[in-house]
Amino acid sequence: MPLPLLWIGGAAMGALMLADEREKRQQLERNRLLGRVPRQVNANQAMVAAPSQWQKGFKQVTPQPGSIVCCYVFGVIEHTGIWLADDCLVELHGSGLVRAVSVKRFLAGRTGSQIFIACNHLHQPLIANTIVNRAERAIYQYREYDLFDNNCHRFVWSCLCGEERAIKSFNELNQKLAAYFKQGIYWDEMCLAPELTDK
Repeated sequence: MPLPLLWIGGAAMGALMLADEREKRQQLERNRLLGRVPRQVNANQAMVAAPSQWQKGFKQVTPQPGSIVCCYVFGVIEHTGIWLADDCLVELHGSGLVRAVSVKRFLAGRTGSQIFIACNHLHQPLIANTIVNRAERAIYQYREYDLFDNNCHRFVWSCLCGEERAIKSFNELNQKLAAYFKQGIYWDEMCLAPELTDK
């Protein structure tokens, strides 16, 4: 008899936590709309709005050439790349090949069906002038892939600023992006045409 009570209690706690997270996300979106953004960016505030499959924002963003994008891999690790144009992204694949892929290919074998874009508080993609040229020049090159030292995050960073530096995690990439753009990073859901994601 006590076991069903535990299940009910656990479900109730989970519902309360989800409602709390939803309220926090809604408050964050209201603050964005009102222009209330962190004045100083530190390591804890680098990623103001994380990509979320469960807590969606109020607005989807159209990608621009040079947009930094990400998607989920097995619900935990984010995979990053660079949007070039019209259903074409550049990514460092786990084989070490830098390749241009479609949205379907970028999401293939990954757990998410959404792509997120690094944006400012006004829902505008954060883009550097040289990122597209560097990404295009890297296509078909091989890199010695390593999950922690030479991964997709390092590739994105090298395209952004031309610097080769080990970036061990998505959180570390966000810290570097926040410092580079001198503002907090908001990951907004990309507006995708249905024909781009049909499997």
